[in-house]
Amino acid sequence: MKFLKKLLLVLLLVFIVIQFIRPAKNIASGPEAYAKDITTVHAVPADVQAILKKACNDCHSNNTVYPWYNNIQPVAWWLANHVNEGKRSLNFSEFAGYSLRRQYKKLDEVNELVKKEEMPLSSYTWIHKDAKLTEAERLAIANWTTAIRDSMASVYPKDSLERKKP
Repeated sequence: MKFLKKLLLVLLLVFIVIQFIRPAKNIASGPEAYAKDITTVHAVPADVQAILKKACNDCHSNNTVYPWYNNIQPVAWWLANHVNEGKRSLNFSEFAGYSLRRQYKKLDEVNELVKKEEMPLSSYTWIHKDAKLTEAERLAIANWTTAIRDSMASVYPKDSLERKKP
């Protein structure tokens, strides 16, 4: 019984100590924060912008809106890792800095993943119920990404947009 009490005390102390070890928050500010945003190179209609804000930007931009439970460790570490992984895959705040080929490919991926209902992730929509996309919202994203890709293909040579196969 004494061992169990000591173990619980040690675990409690560890839990308290880790509350002071916090990851940096993903919140950019100032005009430079939006210098490479997707809106600087592609038109984003208001309805699509609203969809991106509610279902995508927390993990795929430089501005995450954090829930209250982000103040509890180790949850904040898990969220920080999740956001960093999302931004590595696609970052709408850095989109204009991508090569044309990468922009084209990422728009194709967004289209495909949204149509297949693989994005937003179920682990995100489980807590953020409003992030679940309706069929109309999925169609709006698909139409938007297709329109941008078609526009890019009409301006740039096809081989500059698609990866050449060996």
